[in-house]
Amino acid sequence: MVRRLSDMPEVEAMHLRRIECPTYGDTPALSGKPLDERRVAIISTAGLHKRGDRPFRPGDGSYRIIPAETPANELVMSHISVNFDRTGFQQDLNVAFPIDRLRELVADGTVGSMASVHYSFMGAFPPAAAEPHAAHLAGLLKADGVDAALLVPV
Repeated sequence: MVRRLSDMPEVEAMHLRRIECPTYGDTPALSGKPLDERRVAIISTAGLHKRGDRPFRPGDGSYRIIPAETPANELVMSHISVNFDRTGFQQDLNVAFPIDRLRELVADGTVGSMASVHYSFMGAFPPAAAEPHAAHLAGLLKADGVDAALLVPV
């Protein structure tokens, strides 16, 4: 569901208006090797983490590591917001973290391989809070041979 600031309670709308969002120009599609030769990682903004890991807190720009073999019942969502509906995640993990779909794409040869670990941020944070974490994450992705990421904004 798309929410507009004009449809929100004024207190929430005022909070969102204060967040500085980056502006991106038009970026042309980049050429590169085909998908069936790429190693893909999932990066979600659903605030997911393994049961027992440190939960996300408001304004937290860090990420959590989710090993590829983590069973669905070991993942929890600590993203809390009155504007965030958890129903889809509770019914099917793949709504917020499409790990089963990625496994299927690897199995049928559409995708070359899957990363050994995947990552989740919590979507509601100031972009500057994620910058140092994103730089570190880029190094981890490179070390795992990842050359494509499936970004799952929630």
